[in-house]
Amino acid sequence: MVKDDLIIELQPNIFRLKGEDTSSHSYMIRGDYKNVLIDSGVDKNFSKLQKSLLTLGLKIRDIDIVINTHEHFDHIGANRYFQDYSLIAAHRFAATKITVEDRYVTMYKSGDLNEPSLKVHLWLENRFRFDLGNYILEVVHTPGHTSGSICIYEFTRKILFTGDTLFAGGTLSYIGESGSVGDYINSINLLETRKINELYPGHGRISNTPEEDMQKAILNARALLRDEEGVEITDFREVP
Repeated sequence: MVKDDLIIELQPNIFRLKGEDTSSHSYMIRGDYKNVLIDSGVDKNFSKLQKSLLTLGLKIRDIDIVINTHEHFDHIGANRYFQDYSLIAAHRFAATKITVEDRYVTMYKSGDLNEPSLKVHLWLENRFRFDLGNYILEVVHTPGHTSGSICIYEFTRKILFTGDTLFAGGTLSYIGESGSVGDYINSINLLETRKINELYPGHGRISNTPEEDMQKAILNARALLRDEEGVEITDFREVP
């Protein structure tokens, strides 16, 4: 049993590595064949991420694949520490922004004068699968928050890694420069057709009430289209 405030074992060999301040959470999946990290978080959170991985007995070079749920800096910033050892994967709409260094959309700023360009080795499409042996991950393209947003569905446990697409309580995230409220509603409608037991979002707490959260998210999105007051929107990229 791992005893660490930053690490929670959610399922056997699936760990949430807590992101702090503006950083997204990272999710570590120890597979029979390959080790997968979902989202790397921001640059400045890397030392804590590395410490968490070491607590799990893993070095940076032990991570085989890093999957980015979308192109915002708080989810991709630490890719630079993995990309020489790991395959970096993102939906092709996110990959274009990352690889051409579209900093208006990604808002990525490391402050490092010797900063390397970020790479994407696997340009993902909807329904792409990763077979890890003990777990099978399926990419679900869920545009809305951004055009390249994806969720990752695991079949055996029926869990969904949602990035910034869906949060506990149905709270809406900022609709990004490449995003769309209409696309967002359609994406949530598609997710509602799946059997989901738990949601593992990029920020905040996990949820075991996915149906309620999806219904609330759609109501919030429709209210946002009507420009109603009182719709809770959280921009996790803002510095406190």
